[in-house]
Amino acid sequence: STLLGVLSGLLGLVVGSVLGSVIERVPAKLAVLSPGPRCAACAAPLSLVDCVPLVSWLVLRGRCRHCRHGIGVRDPVIEVLTAGLFVGVTLRFGVHPAVFAFWLLAAALVAISAIDIEHHIVPNRIIYPVLFATVPALVAISLAEGRPVSLEWAAIGGVAAFVVFFVIHVIQPAGMGFGDVRLAGVIGIYLGWLRLADVALGLVLGFVLAAVAGAGLMLAGKAGRKSRVAFAPFLALGAMAVVYWGNPILAQWAR
Repeated sequence: STLLGVLSGLLGLVVGSVLGSVIERVPAKLAVLSPGPRCAACAAPLSLVDCVPLVSWLVLRGRCRHCRHGIGVRDPVIEVLTAGLFVGVTLRFGVHPAVFAFWLLAAALVAISAIDIEHHIVPNRIIYPVLFATVPALVAISLAEGRPVSLEWAAIGGVAAFVVFFVIHVIQPAGMGFGDVRLAGVIGIYLGWLRLADVALGLVLGFVLAAVAGAGLMLAGKAGRKSRVAFAPFLALGAMAVVYWGNPILAQWAR
């Protein structure tokens, strides 16, 4: 319903605001929740009024209230992106327990993608908590619905994705970090839980999107053959595309 979509979008904005701190602090190996939000320039504590997702940034015109230092567009972009992904997940699953698990996936992929773009790492501090939360959640949903086969698919999908990426990592470690291997395993669990074919589709889409983007960067003179390109964002795009449109994509593929 429209109301459910609006509520999930608002939740996404709030989660996206929290992800801003995650993206800033995890690579620096700092605590995520303590201390509270602060200006990156003057370290002044931010009040709740300064932390209203998107609204505060617009009202303050992208500047700190205390030192007037400019605040980049990353945070509002993350908030809007997370909100959009949450709405998409809600439209996909509706009033279903799986919506919570896939909200978690969407939020994790946003944070991991941003960190990989900025620092070229896929942090274990995000991967492992997501994995430990995902497994019991999907087990509980599957058993409650009487669909134990989905757990088999999830296990097969996770292992298969991990193994494929691990082999690539061994063959070409400079081009495929082990963080990408772990991320592929987590994505394989989620997509496998939906359908085994979705695992292959998501990974293929990730590789295709990465290849297209790499070719575009080389043509634009912004990257060379040996340039390191963050791969996690393309894995994330492929995964979420399958979550939203896996059925129609596979239907067209089968024609």
